[in-house]
Amino acid sequence: MKLTVEGIKDTNAWESKGYHLPAYDREQVIKNTQEAPEWVHFGAGNIFRAFHAVLAQNLIEKGLMNTGIVVAEGFDYEIVEKAYKTYEDLSILAILKSDGSVEKQVIGSIAKSYILDSERDAEFEGLKNVFRNKSLKLCTFTITEKGYNLRKPDGSYMDAVAADMQEGPSKPHSYIGKVAALLAERYSNGKLPIAMVSTDNCSHNGEKLYAAIYDFAKAWADNGKIDAGFVDYINDKSLVSFPWSMIDKITPRPDDSVKAMLAEDGVEGLEPVITGFHTYVAPFVNAEESEYLVVEDDFPNGRPALEKAGVIFTDRDTVNNVERMKVTTCLNPLHTALAVYGCLLGYTRISEEMKDADLVKLINQVGYVEGLPVVVDPGVINPKDFIDTVTKVRLPNPFMPDAPQRIATDTSQKLAIRFGETIKSYIAADDLDVHSLKAIPFVLAGWLRYTMGIDDKGEEFECSSDPLLEEVSAITRTISLGDTRSCDELKAVLLPILKKKEIFAVDLEEVGLADTVVANFKKLIEKEGAVRENLAAL
Repeated sequence: MKLTVEGIKDTNAWESKGYHLPAYDREQVIKNTQEAPEWVHFGAGNIFRAFHAVLAQNLIEKGLMNTGIVVAEGFDYEIVEKAYKTYEDLSILAILKSDGSVEKQVIGSIAKSYILDSERDAEFEGLKNVFRNKSLKLCTFTITEKGYNLRKPDGSYMDAVAADMQEGPSKPHSYIGKVAALLAERYSNGKLPIAMVSTDNCSHNGEKLYAAIYDFAKAWADNGKIDAGFVDYINDKSLVSFPWSMIDKITPRPDDSVKAMLAEDGVEGLEPVITGFHTYVAPFVNAEESEYLVVEDDFPNGRPALEKAGVIFTDRDTVNNVERMKVTTCLNPLHTALAVYGCLLGYTRISEEMKDADLVKLINQVGYVEGLPVVVDPGVINPKDFIDTVTKVRLPNPFMPDAPQRIATDTSQKLAIRFGETIKSYIAADDLDVHSLKAIPFVLAGWLRYTMGIDDKGEEFECSSDPLLEEVSAITRTISLGDTRSCDELKAVLLPILKKKEIFAVDLEEVGLADTVVANFKKLIEKEGAVRENLAAL
């Protein structure tokens, strides 16, 4: 069984092994896309193939769309060469369900894949032609949050960005520079309307994309590389929109157990490739069954009927509220609690942690008991239903090879939004008492205990990378297991951390939670096994 146009013509072989094949005339869809493209996607990684491409396939199969997606990769060109062109833009999706079953389908909705490289004339010209076409309605993006950043830590533009701004749109080399050049092409061909839709997993993603594109437009206009009307075009929401979105779907790198299962079915040529940029790519993607995409409905040139495939369209405030619900209450705080305590207890899989009654009790308290009373209810997704799915379907999924060590990365940068916002909501609410919080201070104490780099057995472990780890652990590592100092004495040591608003979003001493955090911390350092003992007693 070969993953090629010719190979999938052997429908019996594929379907007898449980694969859903594209139920449409793919050749015609590709032809339609060449003539009148509607959808371009930047960022050819796993999340795109597991989510966006499937949305398009669903619409094509329902007769609601007759074109496919044009995908472009502007960072790691080998992805296109090795995971797309080799397989004639086909890929396999394995949906890994929490009940242990696997749903397999061949995705055929990608009509054309391009390398977004201005040095490759044919590829760049091909994309320019797509952008000159009146039919183009939307560009979606999954280029990671870092992809929108144009600046170095000192605030100056990165070298490639600065060079592109100086040289103009003819041969840019930075990612956003190349995208801005394609938009300039659309502007020059009649100021054609389009929606530029970031679907990266970060707050206010549309704002980040707009700011990056605007910087290029302004620089090029200021440098006389394009007329000032291009800036007006970018700023005219009736012509170019930058909708916000919230996306949520776990798509881990291609898993060996999935590869083995597909090979057993008889699929050939499954070997994953690690690119020069350390991207792990294969002709298949594996993903969880749960998925959410909420998008601000602002499309100047129309859009596909993606609501028929499960996408929620709404206004900007609601998108923001869904994001806040997820990040401050219903998913991310639970993740961090499992990450910190999972590392202390020696776990390496989140799904294994979900078999631990003490840890499940902790995250239930963080989410249902302490989070839900102050959750921002977005209306389009029920917060309790969302947590139910997180705790009962998503986190326990044995197929999801997610590790607490990965989630523990950069925890100092996450505590403010994941716990600090809830603390602030309790302080602001007339009918709630911040001193009633038990689980959240217990997680914060657990993080301090984690930064000591000693697990519950008293053995050293390596903390995940974090920009503040050195600063925080320089303080916490002056404390050892079995330290007999009083709470007041320990508080004096820990106060420089506890007062940091940049870590917790509040000064824990000022809001009256420092004593609770320190009391929990003292219990956690009492002896070996104290983490488990106090977790059980919570």
